[in-house]
Amino acid sequence: MRFREAKIDDIKEIQIVRNSVKENTLSNPDLVSDKDCEEFLFKRGKGWVCEIKNQIVGFAIADLKEDNIWALFINPKFERKGIGSKLQSIMLDWYFENGKENVWLGTAPNTNAEKFYSKSGWIKNGMHGTKEVKFEMSKKQWENIKHSR
Repeated sequence: MRFREAKIDDIKEIQIVRNSVKENTLSNPDLVSDKDCEEFLFKRGKGWVCEIKNQIVGFAIADLKEDNIWALFINPKFERKGIGSKLQSIMLDWYFENGKENVWLGTAPNTNAEKFYSKSGWIKNGMHGTKEVKFEMSKKQWENIKHSR
């Protein structure tokens, strides 16, 4: 299992992982284009991937422009192996090292993702739109979580 920063050549495999998930699915896979991925990976923020045997099995992308976690997805065949937690840790360390104080994300209610974020220390703060639970994390919360491990 190898974790590294995402490269432009990873977008095709990132899209495969994104479209493999069983929860938080896209109603139309074309809603998130390769150009969107490129913009969030290299202009608005940064991303990381997890590879197993040279195959990307998970990825995470932080958006510095909107103070948002744009994506954190794991291929369902590789869930519950610590990949999401490790990607989240790498991403949040980088995010807060870039001078940010708060970050938020949205995820569908009653999903494994919602449980993951709750267990990871994110704080629920209402809804994002009508279909997603909004979670928030501060730099101080993240530092406390890291030091309590």
